[in-house]
This record gives sequence, C-alpha cells and structure tokens, in this order.
Amino acid sequence: MEASPSRPKVSVKALAILAVVALCVYLIDQIAKVLVVSNLFEGQQIEVLGQLLQFHFVKNAGAAFSIGSGSTWIFSIVGIGVLGFVIWYAPRIRSTAWAVLFGLLLGGLLGNLTDRLFREPGFGVGHVVDFLQIPLLPAIFNLADVAIVSSMALFLILTLRGVGLDGRRTHDGDETADPEAEGPADEATEPAAERHDEPKS
Repeated sequence: MEASPSRPKVSVKALAILAVVALCVYLIDQIAKVLVVSNLFEGQQIEVLGQLLQFHFVKNAGAAFSIGSGSTWIFSIVGIGVLGFVIWYAPRIRSTAWAVLFGLLLGGLLGNLTDRLFREPGFGVGHVVDFLQIPLLPAIFNLADVAIVSSMALFLILTLRGVGLDGRRTHDGDETADPEAEGPADEATEPAAERHDEPKS
C-alpha cells in the first residue's frame, strides 16, 4: 500500500528567511533610533538630500506616520495581537516572497512595539522615535514604518499575481507551480505513470 504524497507542513527555508529579514529590519530600526536619540535633540531638523529627505526628530505617541496620537496603549495592544498572529501564521508559509513579506511586517511591528513598551513615559505607553521626513508625506516616520508599508505593497503585488502562501500561482482557477515553492512537484505520480507504461507480458 502506497503512502499518499503530501507537502511538508513547515518550510524550514521560508521560516529562516522570515526570521533573518525580521531580525535585520529590527536591528537596523533600533540602531537608527539610538543614533538619532544620541545625536539629535527633539524637534531638530537636518537636511540630508535637501528638501527631498530630512531628519526631523520627534516622539510619536500614535501609530505609524503619527496617526492617532494619544492612544498609545491601544496601539500597543493591537501591535501585540498582530505580532501573535504573524508568529502563529508563519509556519504555513512555503514561498520565499511571502516569507520576506512577513519578515518585513514582523520586524517593523517589533521595532515600533519595542518603543511603545520600553521608552518614556512608561511601559505600554512609550513614544515611538520618528525621524524621516519627505515632501510627499506630511507625517514623520521611521524605518519600521517603511518596512510595514513595504510589506503591504508586497502583499498587493503577490495578491494581484495570484501567488499563494505555498508559492503556487492561480490563474483562471488553475494552479501552476512557482519556482519559489519548495518540494518536488510531481515526483509522487511518476512511479505510477511508469508502471502503466510497462509492456504487458
């Protein structure tokens, strides 16, 4: 009796990519914030690329891009909830692109959540360090925000292209394998096909 083929439930490669991307985003975000706090005073502005990019150090009590100031504890709870969901959902991912997406999201969430939990004025209500300003946006943001927004953009791209969590693309109801998806595509069906092709004695 032959064992029915099945895909691995957990992709070690995808989880490793997710973890590395999340760690890189988190470390870069936190190092940048430490440098800003150490070298700039609150409210200080420095032109980096003229008016195209400025460092403008502010402390944000709201969400990404300074939205909802004054409700820090709510965003802390929401952030912890989303963080838990990402960690719970991660083992389902077998696509490199989706692993990068969740890594960006996880790293960005951890970066801002760390500020809310451990920065002044207190646990759970800490102010997030923002320092990036561009003419296209009225709000000031940080690298964690950039990672979160990048994950959303990647989500739209993958969704529009029909790429699932397993790396397979769906077009007009038909699933086609994506090169990023792990595991052999049709190895399990080859032995059966070979047996049917054998000449009968």
